[in-house]
Amino acid sequence: MNEAKNQLVVNVFGKPGCAKCHALNQRLDKMLVEIPEYARFRKEYHNVLEEEGLVEFCKSECLNPSRIPAMVISVVDANGQNRYLSNPDPDSQDAVCKHSKLYQFLGIQTDYSEEGKGLITPNMIKAILDQALQIA
Repeated sequence: MNEAKNQLVVNVFGKPGCAKCHALNQRLDKMLVEIPEYARFRKEYHNVLEEEGLVEFCKSECLNPSRIPAMVISVVDANGQNRYLSNPDPDSQDAVCKHSKLYQFLGIQTDYSEEGKGLITPNMIKAILDQALQIA
């Protein structure tokens, strides 16, 4: 299968009233409009307080409910199936995303430790989107 022709999806997991969720959505929306290379992406928002969003959250298998907001990249294959992209190097240290980067799939979740301070920065989002473009 040639994934290069398939659409990429940024699955965002959040909840209403969450300032960090709002910030992630705003930053991502801005990048998807302003950066031409990101035209292959579309965003799907999953409200984890609703049944449909919670089901999608569970399908991700690796997200921590205490680390919302989060985003995971998937690809829609030729059969219309939405499949999460694997993290190509799960054991590496990521200088940009640090402890926010997911191990199993390509994505990030909020790091509420003192080091992470609960921020998903534009540089972190860009790092994940750029990596997705390289592997898909």
